[in-house]
Formats: sequence, structure tokens, C-alpha cells
Amino acid sequence: MSEFISHECGIALVRLKKPLTYYQEKYGTALWGFYQLFLLMEKQHNRGQDGAGVACVKFDIAAGEPYMFRERNVETNPLDKIFQALLGRYTTLVGEGIIHPEFPETVKKNFDFCGELYMGHLRYGTSGGYNLSACHPFFRRSSWPTRNLMLAGNFNLTNTGELNDSLIAIGQHPIFATDTQAILERIGFCLDDEHEQIYRGLRGEGLPGTEISRRINEEIDPARVLRTAATNWDGGYSLVGVLGNGDAFVARDPSGIRPCYWYENEEVVAFASERAPLCTGFEVEPGDVKEVEPGCAVVMKKSGTVRVERIRTALPKTQCTFERIYFSRGNDADIYRERKALGAGLTDQIWASVKGDLANSVFSFIPNTAEVAYFGLMSELRFRRRAEVKQTLLDAAKAGTLDEKLVDHLILDNWPRGEKIVTKDVKLRTFISQEKSRNNLASHVYDVTYGVVQQQDNLVCVDDSIVRGTTLRRSILRILKRLNPKKIIIASTAPQIRYPDCYGIDMSEIGKFVAFEAAITLLKERGQTSVIAEVYNLCRDELANPSAEPVNHVRKIYEPFTAEEISKKITELVSPKPNGWKGEIEIIFQSIEHLHQALPNHTGDWYFTGKYPTPGGYRVVNQAYVNYFEKAEGRSY
Repeated sequence: MSEFISHECGIALVRLKKPLTYYQEKYGTALWGFYQLFLLMEKQHNRGQDGAGVACVKFDIAAGEPYMFRERNVETNPLDKIFQALLGRYTTLVGEGIIHPEFPETVKKNFDFCGELYMGHLRYGTSGGYNLSACHPFFRRSSWPTRNLMLAGNFNLTNTGELNDSLIAIGQHPIFATDTQAILERIGFCLDDEHEQIYRGLRGEGLPGTEISRRINEEIDPARVLRTAATNWDGGYSLVGVLGNGDAFVARDPSGIRPCYWYENEEVVAFASERAPLCTGFEVEPGDVKEVEPGCAVVMKKSGTVRVERIRTALPKTQCTFERIYFSRGNDADIYRERKALGAGLTDQIWASVKGDLANSVFSFIPNTAEVAYFGLMSELRFRRRAEVKQTLLDAAKAGTLDEKLVDHLILDNWPRGEKIVTKDVKLRTFISQEKSRNNLASHVYDVTYGVVQQQDNLVCVDDSIVRGTTLRRSILRILKRLNPKKIIIASTAPQIRYPDCYGIDMSEIGKFVAFEAAITLLKERGQTSVIAEVYNLCRDELANPSAEPVNHVRKIYEPFTAEEISKKITELVSPKPNGWKGEIEIIFQSIEHLHQALPNHTGDWYFTGKYPTPGGYRVVNQAYVNYFEKAEGRSY
């Protein structure tokens, strides 16, 4: 994605199943779980750079001693800073002779992050700001271990306001900060209620306090708590939670919108937002890693039992396609194949755009996540060219016209040529993101390789997706023009992004989407401006009196036009002034059909089609349009 948008966060959990002495003897360190957590988070660093947080729970700690620890950071490179700081403390304690690494009991007693249960979070700031108070894990404290709760997640809920209202209705005073806070308080309330019921029953039996505490630890059921707490959640989520008694849970939304994977052996249970980090971290095959089923929670008791519980009725599975197009790292075997298929799916349109003239076309990609799709495109182009050559040779052999000159021509001419044309200055990109007023620097984020593209060449660049078109307008097309090609073709592996997302990606302001801008422009140009006001009134009515079956009225904005007409208008909107260059620009988008062919198991396409998996999505899209019409900025949920 050439444009920067905040998006899905990353989660990690490591639950050790053996005593710390086991890891000391086998791996040479009592901090094996701590290092595994860092590895899982580092392998997911693409999922969050606005903040990071880690937590540790120690088992069987004497009364009066702390047993839950949390560390968070929202500075640049937060994950590195957290682990460097923690390891610095550890090294100091070793140097002072307080910790003896060969004796795990000294490590556990004196180092906060030596325990049996770890959790981690990488954050993209889609809500709640960028300060430390909005950084996961969130912590709900109590003097009862079973009522201590730390929570982190990769999610957005569409009905946070309703959840806060429900908390107010039961007498609480919630802080209107984020949906994480709302979920934390809702789970916390249900946890308190469960705890109180068990406590009253045991006290009624006349048991002493120590026995009551032991029995509560055994009988408290995170799955039962979640089943009650999650009843009205609307959105996409993967949640990680730990209790002070050593219990833990990982839960996933009933539509499977947000991803979550887990691995278990005799030593450990571990979770992550992506499969590949688990494969790498524990040196296992992809088939050994399981997916957390939608609407389920994996519950780990302190006793060591691990079970899968259904907490919500499963809905039709609509996993986010953007995870596969862009957000997840491409080293997962399935994602790699899918991204190649996305690139191959653009071949027909690109072949037509260059008129089959591969000899005078240069193919590249806009760094760096589009690289795998570029490989897929090049493979398909070469396959088709080989098929052409084969048929020509067969026809020539049959006609008796096959000779060396023809063979040389077919083998050497008209083959697709790939080059590294566009590069990105990551440090400059980071600087600009921190100094948002310096927009004049945005055009210099990307640079090009000079001397490769000739004046007679078509220049084809594959991109993951085009959201706002801002980077195309301000930077990419302007610098590609300097190469003076005959034609510039930008090919997006994603279809046109037409509708807002409300399940994790920070794309909720519909007026900023270039596809929406193109459709509105076309309506105005063709004298159909009445549609703009009509849709506004329909959206307002729908928000005031929701239909039994939710309706996305914004789809009417696009109905008068074909996808090709909107693509053509997008090209006009993002094309810079000629300034002496007389070449042509064309923007190509993936079709919905080819999208689903490439991603058969990920059908979540609401930002392309407007078909949302939950009622909250339809409320958000209609609210987003009302905000646009009324010129109100900000998120629509």
C-alpha cells in the first residue's frame, strides 16, 4: 500500500506448561518464555508502531508479593525500547549478584518479567489517541487475584456507545475513552459477578478464607464470563486476557473478521495474530498451527488444562481480505500464494492496456508489500507469452515455415521485463509522519531509478491498494513522469475502496476515498446531483429508524456507473499536470471476481462491496455519509 493507513494491531500470548527449571535445563534460561514473547512480537512488528505493551503473571507467589507486571511504551520503536529496558534491568541485577541466572528461583523472585504467563500487544492508534493511557494491555486491579484482569486486543467495536450505556445502566461510571476500556469494564463486571456468586456459595458452606480463595481459583470460568460479557458486542475482535490467578483466554469474533492463530505442545501454548510468527518462533510446520475458530475462546486454567469453548453463535465467516492483500506479512505460505494470485488476476487488464507489447513495457512495483503480487503478475505474463510462443512454433512446424530466425525472434523478443523502479525513503516517511505539518516533504518520500525506462516504454507499477489517492497525486505519479515513459499504468491488487471500515482499519471517513470522490464528481458532471441529497435523506432516516434488514444506502452513489467509468475518473483526479510530459496515465483495479478467486477463504469485502457482516457496519456506512454531507470530520463510530 503506497498510502499509509493505521490498521490491525498485533497480539501475542505465551503460556508455559512446565516449571521454570525445565526451561533452564533444556534451553539454558528461565527467561525462555520472555524471549519467545519478544520473538512473536518482533515477527509481527508490521502490525503496530504507535505503541507496544507486555505483561507477565507469576504463579504461586506468596501473599504480600506482587505477581502481575506490565510495561508499555509509545515512543519511536516502542517494542525495542521495552525489551531493551527490561533486559537492562535484568543485566544490572545479574551484575549486582541479586540474580543468579543458573538458579531460576532467583530470576523469578527478583526480575519482574520472569513468570509462567506472558502477553503482548502491538498497537496502531485507530482510536483513543497515541498516549500511554490508550496503550494495551489495559489493567483492572483488585486485591483478589481472580478479579485482576489485563486485556489486549486487535479489534474495533461499532457499538461502544451502547456498551457504555449498558455499564451506566448497572450503576457504573465508565470513562469514555476507547472500545478497549468498554470491553475491559464489561468483562470486569461479569468477572466480579461470577466471583461474587462463587464466594457467597463457598462462604455459606463455612469454609475458611484460604480454602475459599483456592476454590474460587479453581471454579472461576473465563468462558462463562465471556459468554455473558460478549452478548452484545458488534465488531471484529481477537482478544487476549489474563487473570491474576493464572487463568488466561483468547477469544475471536463470531464472523472471524480479525485473525488469530495458536500452537500447543507439551511445553507451551502460544497465540499470535499471524500464523508465520508461530511457525518461526517454535520451528513448526504451518499444519501444526491452528486457527482460533470464530465465536470461540481458548481457555487456559492455571492448573494447566486447555479447552476450546464456544462463547458466541458462529456467523457466516467473513475474514478480512485486507489481511491477505496487505496487512499480514507475506511469508505465510497461503498468503504468499494468494498475493501471487492477486497479481496474476491483473494480467488481462494490463495486457490490454499495453496492447500486448511486452517488448516495450517495464514492470515494477511500489514498495514493498506489493512485491509478491508483482511476482505473480510476472509469472502469469511469462506463462502467457510461453503459450503464444508454443502455439506459433507448432503452427510454423505444421506449415513448414519453422526456421532459426523465427525461433530466435520468438525466444528473444516480447518477453516481460521487470525492474526495480520505485524506492521509498523510510526514514523520511517516519519524519514526515511525526511532523504532519511538513506536507511539502511528502513528494520526496518515494524516489525512482533513472536510466532504465525509455521514451517508447509503458511503465507498469503494481500497488497493493489505492485508498485516498493522495500519494499518487502528490508523489508517485509526479516522480514517475520524470522517467518520460510513453504510458504510466498503476495496477492495484485490491478493487476500488468505496466504503468505510469499522472493524480494525482506520478507514471510516468516506469523503476521503478517491473512488467515492470519483463517483460524486461523475454525478455532478452528469447532472445527477439530486442523488447526493437523496442518499443523505435515506441515510438519516435509516439511522433514526433502522430497517429490520440493514440497508447500505450509499451504494446508490455508485449504481449509475461501471467500475471502468469510476477508474477512468480516478485517473483524471490523481493525474498531475502535464508540465511538458505528453504521456498517458491509466489506473487499473482488481475485479471483485478475481479478488475472490485469489482469496477463496477470505470473503470479507465490505470496503469494496458495501456488504457488511454485522448490523453495526451498516450503521457506520450510513453515518459516514451523513458526516460527509454535513462536512463533519472524524470517525463515524
